[in-house]
Amino acid sequence: MIAIGYDLVEHAPRHWNPRRDKKIVCIDSLPAAIDEHFIPDVELVGDISRSLVRLTRKSEPAPHPGGSARLRDTVRERFERAKDDPQAPLQPPRVLYELRRALGRRDILVSDVGLHKLWIGRMFPAYEPDTVLISNGLAGMGFALPAAIAAKLVHPDRNVVAVSGDGGFMMNAQELETAVRLGTAVVNVIWEDGGFGSITWKQEKRFGRHFGTEFGNPDFVRFAESFGIPAWRCETASEFAERLEDALATDGPSLIVVPIDYSPDIAIVGELGEEVEVE
Repeated sequence: MIAIGYDLVEHAPRHWNPRRDKKIVCIDSLPAAIDEHFIPDVELVGDISRSLVRLTRKSEPAPHPGGSARLRDTVRERFERAKDDPQAPLQPPRVLYELRRALGRRDILVSDVGLHKLWIGRMFPAYEPDTVLISNGLAGMGFALPAAIAAKLVHPDRNVVAVSGDGGFMMNAQELETAVRLGTAVVNVIWEDGGFGSITWKQEKRFGRHFGTEFGNPDFVRFAESFGIPAWRCETASEFAERLEDALATDGPSLIVVPIDYSPDIAIVGELGEEVEVE
């Protein structure tokens, strides 16, 4: 196991090293924090980028790509199959398929934090570096809208789409005013399910029930329109594809609300197996 800038809180070592039998190489800017399941055999302490550059210079070309071929093939097959998913209710793979079809290779997708982040992280194809931005680490909800504004300011020639859950969007919804004031043409796609889906999923998995994760939403379309922003609510895949095209052609911020059906989550995790288990 090669751990680069790894924080134990991200994915506890007891889950991936339960028998404490893995040889661990730790590359970080500080000495490793250790526990009974995470005791490095080798540590490289210093500037991470310089350590990686020097290691790369010493490394031989790999005879085959890293990672799990089964995992890649399963995800790729499920993504391609998404074009045949039902028109309604909209499910994550179909929404991501329509987003990928509408965006160019160098366009930018920014993910907020929630169940949608898991879908984007494991299924949305990225063809160029720095074109899919995801808040890991502290994983702050409300990241997508301000990050998308920043991305558009840096790359005004590219399309920028922010994907948020309804919970995460409401944590920084006031930044629509910033987008209007700065004239940043970012498309906000809100996956609406009336709850903190990721927290619900984790509570159900750990405790067999969930608590305190449902909430009510405003009318997002009227909310956006109150800022002078064009906005739409889409119930079907074809309507979403059409409105996404309209939004990408808009010279300013826009918003699309998509009621989302997260029910395929359990099926896809079962199909992929333990390799995608998330703590």
